[in-house]
Amino acid sequence: MWRARHKKEKKLKIYNNRLYIIAAVIFLLVLSLIIQLYKIQIGNHDYYTALASGQHYLQTNLEPERGRIFISELGSGELFPLATNKDFASVFFIPKEAINKEALAEKAYFALEHKNVLEKVDECFENSDQDELSNELAYVASLNLTEEEVSQKQAEAKRRYQTRNLDKDFGELREIKIGLEIDKLKQEFLDEYLRKLNKTNDPYEPLVDKVNEDELINLFCHLIGEVGQPLPAEALEINNFKVYLKDTSLPLAHEVEISETGRITYPGLSYQLKQFRYYPEENIGSHLVGFVSNLKGESHGHYGLEEFFDEELFGKAGVMKAGRGSGQTIILNDREYVKAQNGADVILTIDRSMQFVVCDKLKKYVEDYEADSGDVIVVDPKTGAILAMCTYPNFDPNNYQEVDDLELFNNAAVSYQYEPGSIFKTITLAIALDQDKITSHTYYEDQGQIMIKGWPKPISNSDFTSHGPHGWVDMNTVLAESLNTGAIFSMQQTGPDQFSEYIEKFGFGQKTGIELPTESTGDIDNLLKKRIKDIDAATASFGQGLAVTPLQMVMSYAAIANQGVLMKPYLVKEIKYPDGTSQVTQPRVIRKVISQKSASLISGMLVNVIEGGHAKKAAVSGYYIGGKTGTAQVASSRGGYSEDDYAHSFVGIAPIDDPKFVALVKLDSPKTVRFSADSAAPLFGEIADFLLKYYQVSKDR
Repeated sequence: MWRARHKKEKKLKIYNNRLYIIAAVIFLLVLSLIIQLYKIQIGNHDYYTALASGQHYLQTNLEPERGRIFISELGSGELFPLATNKDFASVFFIPKEAINKEALAEKAYFALEHKNVLEKVDECFENSDQDELSNELAYVASLNLTEEEVSQKQAEAKRRYQTRNLDKDFGELREIKIGLEIDKLKQEFLDEYLRKLNKTNDPYEPLVDKVNEDELINLFCHLIGEVGQPLPAEALEINNFKVYLKDTSLPLAHEVEISETGRITYPGLSYQLKQFRYYPEENIGSHLVGFVSNLKGESHGHYGLEEFFDEELFGKAGVMKAGRGSGQTIILNDREYVKAQNGADVILTIDRSMQFVVCDKLKKYVEDYEADSGDVIVVDPKTGAILAMCTYPNFDPNNYQEVDDLELFNNAAVSYQYEPGSIFKTITLAIALDQDKITSHTYYEDQGQIMIKGWPKPISNSDFTSHGPHGWVDMNTVLAESLNTGAIFSMQQTGPDQFSEYIEKFGFGQKTGIELPTESTGDIDNLLKKRIKDIDAATASFGQGLAVTPLQMVMSYAAIANQGVLMKPYLVKEIKYPDGTSQVTQPRVIRKVISQKSASLISGMLVNVIEGGHAKKAAVSGYYIGGKTGTAQVASSRGGYSEDDYAHSFVGIAPIDDPKFVALVKLDSPKTVRFSADSAAPLFGEIADFLLKYYQVSKDR
């Protein structure tokens, strides 16, 4: 009897525990539901209100037309677009309409990608050959051989690589490898195209953007012909991006559809017009304008003027809101419409002819002397207007996405700083002249090198090992022969503190304020200390141990050319707004740096540099021109200076009596020439010859 009662109590206890568990679960579920309701009705009230509103209202953002960027030509009121807007075709697949997907994919490949694939494969094999040869040459150089033996074996290797393509067996094997690589890349494109075409429920699969009229003609020539056998371009014509068949007797692929007017369509592929940013001058001026990208449906400027004036060029977006009825109906009497305001047009000070010629000559010199890069700036010294500004290598902003190295987008003329070298000696002597510490005929004894207090080694002239001391020489000779000791002598007459103040007055160590992003300040920090070290002042006097931008450097010479007055450089002549108003840039004086007398004296000394000094190759027959060369060592990342890299510069003023322009040319690390007198100086000479003729300046002699 006791046993039975015990069992009954045990069953009752188990039953009660189950009830407790069920009740707890129900309680937790109810609590979770309450929390979710709180989140929806109170915590996320704004979100769900907006979501509900979206079901009742339709909102479309209206993007304005982006403003254009123009340049002009001397003596002409005609404007030429450097950046504008243009309609292009955006091509896409329509999978559900495609009849023969395999044929369509292959035709699209031959029209859009085959040429690029061939070029890519050729470049790949060529680079492979170059790498193979370079490795063999390096291996030979590493062997324990005499210089003559190394030279002989390397010459043999080069001859072998030059002639091996003539070998029949090698050529056949190479062609097989090239063919296999082409087939591989082709199949990758075909697989991707077919993947898109097999999305039968998808009405739209993007294929390629920004197709111009010629490229569209080429696409349809492939589409309406047989695979790999396109029709000739003359068989078609295009009018407002509509493609028509001129000769109806030609054999066409059976999928082609032709309207009564002769317009061609192809099932499974179509296109629509879309406006893109377009740069008619392509690479010319690319570092000035930058480019526009379209990300997430919004266009934004990057680099150059496109970035600096992004807000003004973009304008103001508009919006259209309308009520949404049942299904897809739009309620027109319940709408809000704000019109988009187009962007402003920007007119530059850049002269089209100058820009084209200057950039073309820079490209030639960079390539001829195998320099890493180069810059040219041409400025009107009386106003500060930039007439030309080039950096090479450049890029095509129409195809900016093809650039692998983002550094290429930076405008080195304003963004990069470098040690200027001997072109800075002009500034040093101008300071001493302005302080009446020297004249052009002040003499000092040049011993070829000089010791500076606190520095263990002597500072030498660049020609000390070949020439030795120059003896007693005047300041004209200091510039003409580019003597480091003479620059130090001039600085010492002024004193480090006064020297430092003038360098700031010339604009070094601070941004010029030009209308370009990422402008560098340069670096003169070692001259701004309370106690300037003697060695820092000494090296700065001949352009080492401080950093400047090319723009700062050319503007300092422009101040000399402008009777000692420093102007603010500017690129924008006028901004024209859609409402008819405009903003015109007025030349702006920064400060008087040196006296008119000092400017005239140093200008005359610069003429002597070209007439009888190192810069004879910068001369232009019939004109008095002033200028100075600079061959500066490049600081090494490991400390000290590189043994191989030099920055070659030249800054010139022409004509010297009534300057029309000041120009700086700079070549970075040229490989086939040692001194700027043989590289930057003749480049300036060619540019000056063109500009003087372009300005129709009468000869002085």
